[in-house]
Amino acid sequence: MELKRTMIYIFVYVFHLSSAAVSSNCSPQDDFGLPVFLTTEDFTIGGIFPLHYRVELPSTDYITKPLKAQCQGFDPRAFRWALTMKFAVEQINNRNDLLPNHTLSYRIFDSCSTPVTAQKAVLAALNSQDVMQSSMCTGSGPLLGLVGESGSSQSIVLSRTLQPFRIPMISYFSTCSCLSDRKQFPTFFRVVPNDDYQVKAITQLLKKFGWTWIGVVTEDHDYGRFALQGLKREIENTDICLAYHEMIPKDYTREKVLKILNVMRESTAKVVVVFSVEGEFYPFLREFMTQNITGIQWIASEAWVTASILAKTYPFLEGTIGFAIRQGHIPGLEDYLKTVNPERYPSNPQVQELWEALYGCSSSSSSLNNHLRRCTGNETLREEHSAYLNTSSPRVSYNVYKAVYAFAHSLHNLIHCEPGNGPFENFSCADFNNVHPWQLQHYLQEVSFSVSGQNVNFDNKGNSIPYYDLINWQRHTNGDVQFVKVGLYDGAQHTGRELFIQEQAIMWPNQYNKVPVSACTDRCTPGFRKAVHRGQPLCCFDCVPCESGKISNQTDSVDCLSCPEDYWSNANGTMCIPKVVEFLSHDAMGMTLTVIAIVGAFLTITVLVIFLYNKGTPIVRVNNSELSFFILLSLTLCFLCALVFIGEPTSWSCMLRHTAFSITFSLCISCILGKTLVVLAAFTATRPGNNIMKWLGPTQQRIIIFSCTLVQVLICTAWLGASPPFPYRNTKYQQSKIILDCSVGSDLAFWCVLGYIGLLACVCFFLAFLARKLPGNFNEAKYITFSMLIFCAVWLAFVPAYVSQPGKFTTAVEIFAILASSFGLLLCLFAPKCYIILLKPEKNTKQHLLGKVTK
Repeated sequence: MELKRTMIYIFVYVFHLSSAAVSSNCSPQDDFGLPVFLTTEDFTIGGIFPLHYRVELPSTDYITKPLKAQCQGFDPRAFRWALTMKFAVEQINNRNDLLPNHTLSYRIFDSCSTPVTAQKAVLAALNSQDVMQSSMCTGSGPLLGLVGESGSSQSIVLSRTLQPFRIPMISYFSTCSCLSDRKQFPTFFRVVPNDDYQVKAITQLLKKFGWTWIGVVTEDHDYGRFALQGLKREIENTDICLAYHEMIPKDYTREKVLKILNVMRESTAKVVVVFSVEGEFYPFLREFMTQNITGIQWIASEAWVTASILAKTYPFLEGTIGFAIRQGHIPGLEDYLKTVNPERYPSNPQVQELWEALYGCSSSSSSLNNHLRRCTGNETLREEHSAYLNTSSPRVSYNVYKAVYAFAHSLHNLIHCEPGNGPFENFSCADFNNVHPWQLQHYLQEVSFSVSGQNVNFDNKGNSIPYYDLINWQRHTNGDVQFVKVGLYDGAQHTGRELFIQEQAIMWPNQYNKVPVSACTDRCTPGFRKAVHRGQPLCCFDCVPCESGKISNQTDSVDCLSCPEDYWSNANGTMCIPKVVEFLSHDAMGMTLTVIAIVGAFLTITVLVIFLYNKGTPIVRVNNSELSFFILLSLTLCFLCALVFIGEPTSWSCMLRHTAFSITFSLCISCILGKTLVVLAAFTATRPGNNIMKWLGPTQQRIIIFSCTLVQVLICTAWLGASPPFPYRNTKYQQSKIILDCSVGSDLAFWCVLGYIGLLACVCFFLAFLARKLPGNFNEAKYITFSMLIFCAVWLAFVPAYVSQPGKFTTAVEIFAILASSFGLLLCLFAPKCYIILLKPEKNTKQHLLGKVTK
C-alpha cells in the first residue's frame, strides 16, 4: 500500500514539474523538510535515520495536494545513531592521519521509519543546500555517499533512488537478503550481515535445542517477508516445522492483533521467532501483555534483541534469546552524547524531543508539547530511556561508526592515488577537486581497514563478514535486565562449526534451568519410528514400534533399520542381537534321546549275548541263527546311528547320519527279508516234490542280504559323489532363529534312500503276511508281519513331520522314528524268543516248536 502511495506521489510530483517547465522559473514543488544536522565541508555524505518509529499519513482524495505526513513516536536510540555519525565525522576531521588537509561534511535526515518519508529525505539530500530558501532549482548537491537506513524497506527505496546517480550507500542495519542482488542494487553496501546468515544461525539454534515446532511473527515489510523466506528455505530439509506464521499489520488495529494472539494461544508451539523492528513490535507486545498467554520462548531477530526499552517494559520477555550484530567500542561517544542539549541546539526540534523523552519536561516555552512542565536543570535521566546513553556495548551505533569510517578510508585512498597507477581509464586517478560518486564506489568496494580492533571490508555483493553474538535476556535479583552474551555465530568458520553456545550460562524463561520443549509430538524413543500423519506437517507424527527384525537406536528415527542376516532385534527394538542358533544339542531332549539310544543298543547286545549263550537251543537255531545274529548286529548299529543326529551339524556328521542310517536299516530289513523267505520256504518245503530249500541255503541267504544292502550302498555312494548332505543355516523359516540343520543335498537321492528302505519293508511285510497262517507253534512270520507293520507305520508318520517344519524338533522326530522302529523290530522279533529262553525253557524243545508235545 505504501509503495502505491509512493508511486502516486512521484507521479503527482513529476506532473507538477512538467507543468512548471512551461514557465521560465524552476521552483521546488514540495517541502522537503530541513535536515536534522548539517555542515558544509570538502566531501559531503548523507545520513538517514528513523528518529521517529511511525508516521501518520494524511488522507487524500487525489484531487488536492495532500497534507504533510506527521512523524510520531520519538526514538532516542535512533537519535543516538544519528549523533554517532555526527561524532564520527567530527572525529575524522580532527585526525591528521586520515583525510589530511580535507574534511567531511554531513547532512542527516529523519526517515520516520517509513519508505515514503525516507524517499523524501533522500531527495532532499540529493538537492543543493539552498533548495529551501531559493525560488530557483540551482542543481544537485555534492552528495558522494549515504549512510542509511535501518529498515530494509526504506533501504530498498533509497538504493533505487540513488542508483541512477551511481551514489553508493552503506546501510548500518538493513539485513534483507534481497539487497545482496547486485543487479538490482549495484551501489548498495552494508556493515551488518544479511538475513541469509541470520536465518542460518537461528536454524542451527533451533536444531541445537531440539525445537521442531515453532511459530513465526514478522512485520509487514520486506525485512519480515524475506527473513521468513530464508527461514523456510533453511528448515526445508530439516525436522523443523512452522506451526503458524503471523504478520503484524501495517495498519495497526486491535482486532487484527487479537486474532494473531488467539492463534498463539491455541497453538502447541512454545517457541516463537520474531522478525520485526522495535517500533513495529512494541505495540504488539503491549496487547500481548493483556492476554493470558504463558510459556513462550521468544527468539529475537537482530532488529530488537538489544532493545532495552522492550526488556524493561515487558517482563514476560525474560529469557529471550537471539542473535545480535557484533558489538564494538567507540571511545568518547558517551561524553559526546552528554554535550547534546537544547542550549547548544536551540533551534533543533529533534533535540527538544530528545530532552522531553529523556526527562519528561520542556526546555522552553516553544516546546512541541506545551503541556509538559519546564525543566529545572536538576532532572535525572528517566530509566526507560537510559538506552540513549548506554554506550558500554554499542552495536548499531558501532555499525554507523564503521560506515562513516568506510567512506573516509575510501576517500583517503582515492585522494592518495598515484598518477599513472590509478584504477580508471589509462590508469588515471580521480580528481579530488571533483570526485564523482561512482569513483568513490570503486574504492569502497576495495577498502579494507581496522577500526577499534575490528576489520572492515566488503565482498563482491557489498556484504560484510557475518558475525553475531548470541544474546540472552537475564533479569537479576535487583530487577535489572541485562543482555548477556552466551555464544556466538561466526560465518567464516567451517560448516557445522559456526555456532558456539555456553548452555550453562543461559537463563530460560521464569529462571528455569531446563531447556523449553516445543514439539508437535513427543519425541520417539529408540525402538520406535516416526509415522507422519497424512496432510499434516512432518513434525506431527505417531511413534510406531519397529517391526521384528528391525531396530532404531536413535531418538526420532525416520525409519527402522533391518538387522543383518545373522542378527535379530531385541525385545525393545533398540539393538540387534545374535540370533538364537537352534539345533538338537545335548540338552534335556538330546540327552533323553541319547540315553534311549544307548539303552536300545545295550538291550540289543544283551539279546545277542543271550542268543550266543543259547545258540545250540532249538529256538535260536530255528530259521537260521546266523540271520538272527545279523539282525541283532544291524539293530545295534541302528540304535547307535541315532547318536550321530545329536549335536551341531558338521560336514562329516551330515554325510554320516544319512548314510549310516540308510545302510544299517537296509542291512537290518535285508536280514529280516532273508528270514521271511526262509520261514516261507521252510513251511512250503514239506509239500511232496518241493525242493525250494536247496535254493535258500546259508550261502544264498548271505547273497540275498549282501545284494539288497549293496543296492543301498551304491545309492549312498552316488549321493555322496554327486550332491552330498552338508550343514545348512536356515534363516528364513524362523526369522528370529538360525536353524542349524543338515541339508540333504540331493532331494532325489534322499527320497531314493527312503524309498528303497520302504520297498524292502513292504516286500518283507507282504511275504510275512502270506506266511502268517502257516502251521507251527512258533511261526516267526506272525512276528515279522507285526514288526513290519510297526516299522511302516512309524516311518509313514515320520514323513509328514519331516516335511512340515525344519528345526531341532524335526531332527528329534527323525531320531524317534529310528528308535521306535528299532525297538519295534527288537521287541517283535526277539522278545518272544527271550521270553521262552529265560522264563519257559521247557518250551525250548524241538517237539514243542513242531507242535508235537502231548498235553
